[in-house]
Amino acid sequence: MSRVFITGLGFITSIGNDAAAVSESLRTLRHGMALFPAFQNDQSPVKVAAPVKEFDVDSTDPEDWTYPSRYKVRREVLRSLAPNALYAWCAMQQAIDDAKLGEAEISNPQTGLYAASAGSPHLLDHLLQRLNTQGVMRCSPMGIVASIAGTLNFNLVAHFKIKGASCGFSSACASSNHALGYAFDDIALGRQHRMFVVGAEDCNRESILPFAAMRALSLQTNPDIASRPFDLARDGFVGTGGATVLVLESEEEVRRRGSKVYCELAGWGQSSDGHNVAISHPDGHGLRTAMENALRATGLSPHQIDYVNAHGTSTPIGDTSEVKALHGVFTNVGAHPAISSTKALTGHGLSLSGAMETGFCALAIKEGFMPGSAHITQLDPICDGLNILRQTQATPPRVVMNNSSGFGGANVCSVMKQAAL
Repeated sequence: MSRVFITGLGFITSIGNDAAAVSESLRTLRHGMALFPAFQNDQSPVKVAAPVKEFDVDSTDPEDWTYPSRYKVRREVLRSLAPNALYAWCAMQQAIDDAKLGEAEISNPQTGLYAASAGSPHLLDHLLQRLNTQGVMRCSPMGIVASIAGTLNFNLVAHFKIKGASCGFSSACASSNHALGYAFDDIALGRQHRMFVVGAEDCNRESILPFAAMRALSLQTNPDIASRPFDLARDGFVGTGGATVLVLESEEEVRRRGSKVYCELAGWGQSSDGHNVAISHPDGHGLRTAMENALRATGLSPHQIDYVNAHGTSTPIGDTSEVKALHGVFTNVGAHPAISSTKALTGHGLSLSGAMETGFCALAIKEGFMPGSAHITQLDPICDGLNILRQTQATPPRVVMNNSSGFGGANVCSVMKQAAL
């Protein structure tokens, strides 16, 4: 089996729109939360979100959108994009440049793309309203491909002329970590030489506010404390959007091209709770099994893990479930890796989160630091015995684990380590 490496990163996030800005935010614990204009009314109990800066994509007409001038998107491309696909298009350009890929290396049968997004509820709502009030022939011919869940892979595969494997993944907040795992398998098994892994979500009222009906969103009005995973007073997650793109390559391609390498993707594991459609198993059984499967697949022991980027959304139930899983894998055998949730800084990116946090882990390994878990005033006593980082540490992690959990009890754990070539 071929070894797999991460060789390129692209970020459009609430804490920065390139790797340098993201790294600085992770080091200094600078969060991206703000009072969100669309929520400042009596109908919304939620007031805080983590918006993407430098993009104005509120209009349903993409020709009205504004975005950083460094990106040039042709009109015929723009008209089939959702906001999340525009974020991803920009992050894709970054990742291609970062990995120093030429056109022939992007468009060939050995280069594929796996993506994850919930689509664009904002554009889908507009499309259906127009259909019901003005008739279907007054709807945009690109309305379907711009709004449904597959919009991300439809557009990126077409516009970047991807000829290898392509697929969209839909397991809610575990989606882009699933995409990462299956991309790893394709390269490790020799099916593909290179894979783009993409996670992206809109960041607007329609993509975030429905979670308030589940009582899953924070009702805090102070952005500085709205997202605080593992804090005793946590009261829900803060929604965000954006995009992250990862470039994965086989060892053979890395050696052939002399590629810069962030880290090795060592393997992954997954499992399901089999418990509830919306909430995690109260004892964290599924996530624990996913972590154990990842350790088994990579031949590592719990004592070899230096840092865990937790799923840690800042919900009372979800964090408790994950903490119990972490105790089961680590504390019970005397292992004490550093643990943090970077969602305290970014908010929760839903389908985006797995890819985004894998990118954070790759930066941490390459640049030699472990990001802290921000905004903890009083650590939940259930965390006793876990090494929850309260500040970023300038300690290079050798082996890192990244957790994701989604609706239906889907759990994914990916493992990265320092590259040795």
